[in-house]
Amino acid sequence: MDSLNPKREKKFWRAGTEWFLAQAFPATFNRFITKDPYSYITFKNFLDHQRISAWDWDDNQFTTNQFDHPYHGQLYFNAFRSNGYNFYQSSLATVAGSYIWETAGETQHPSINDFVNTTLGGIILGEMTHRVSRNILARSRNGHNRTGNEIVAFLVNPVNGLNRLLDGKWGKHIDDYYAVDSSVIAAEFDMGFRRFDGKEGDFLQKGKNSIYSRLRFRYSNGDHNYKRPFDQFSVNFEVGSGDSTFINAVNVHALLSGAEFFKSKRGTHYGTLNAHYDFYNNDAFFYGAQSLNYNWLSEFSYRRDNKLNLSVGAGAVLLAAVPDPYLLYGESRNYNYGSGASYRFRGELSLLNRLLFTADYNGGVFYTISGTDSYYVLHALALEGSLRVFKRFSINLASGYFSLKGEFKDEQYPDFQREFPYGRLSVGYNIQF
Repeated sequence: MDSLNPKREKKFWRAGTEWFLAQAFPATFNRFITKDPYSYITFKNFLDHQRISAWDWDDNQFTTNQFDHPYHGQLYFNAFRSNGYNFYQSSLATVAGSYIWETAGETQHPSINDFVNTTLGGIILGEMTHRVSRNILARSRNGHNRTGNEIVAFLVNPVNGLNRLLDGKWGKHIDDYYAVDSSVIAAEFDMGFRRFDGKEGDFLQKGKNSIYSRLRFRYSNGDHNYKRPFDQFSVNFEVGSGDSTFINAVNVHALLSGAEFFKSKRGTHYGTLNAHYDFYNNDAFFYGAQSLNYNWLSEFSYRRDNKLNLSVGAGAVLLAAVPDPYLLYGESRNYNYGSGASYRFRGELSLLNRLLFTADYNGGVFYTISGTDSYYVLHALALEGSLRVFKRFSINLASGYFSLKGEFKDEQYPDFQREFPYGRLSVGYNIQF
């Protein structure tokens, strides 16, 4: 038996029931509460939707497609993951759940973009919430704060919390699956002020000020952390006032597979395949995408407290949603869907375990599949310095630049370039658990 993953009993009937309820509850709500005209599905609709030609692109709002569908997908995933099934088996359940909903959940054409967002987003979000809730419950191994840990883990992963209640394990001594968890989460919450400009690209002279806060954390599952999917992942979540929306950025980077290439005198070098989810929404533009990148990662160290990590990667933008000022698709869609190439760089220099410099770049070029004939180029660059001043507290100074350029084939649609430069000053609180 794998000591890192003790064998758990697979409960197929309960997993299948919860998977089915994740379909039945929204379908019932749409049919009998909101009386959505698309909810009057028949078996003939389901058969018609099995044709490849029946698939289309929907007109839902941007946040519905980029947020709501991934959350729905993680319910399919965790219905099986929390009932003893592994990552790959739970991923298949997510694919099946997304397909059944698209073909049997509504009368409108099955949506290509919904299937991608629900499946890929559901797998990423599902495994992340599974891992984090397991980490939280593992802290009860010594009997401390069992009820508090159960509540927090339930909020992170409601499906797993429900199953612990059904099994009579809520608040009790945890079993081996949680007790052997060796994962570590390093988190930082910072809050402060920022100055930005989404209109003319000059935040120093013409920008506006606002309150800013950010939560970011890194999950790592010990020395074996390149061997299995999601043994490493990171999340960045930013909010702020004064912008077009309260949620300004969400970035998720998750390891799918990796291997050590070689070691040098000062460093270790890896190759990793990573899944990425990126969401930006500001005064200048909005952008949401899921991508896969292969990265070269080098980790260097000098003595004990000085480290340099470098990562460069390239891959594919599987599906990106970007604004189109000339499009009104259906009732509410004002953005194009496209695919293309993704390229990234990250550098992180830590000195004396007190001073940290980071540079992070995310770029992409993608061509419209659904919408106005066009292509886009994205640049997202962030530079930051952080000084730890007292125990877990730090002062952070950052500057960055977002840019989205749209080029349209038809001359009646002018090209555009939207820019969003910013500067930030904040106080951070760091914790590891």
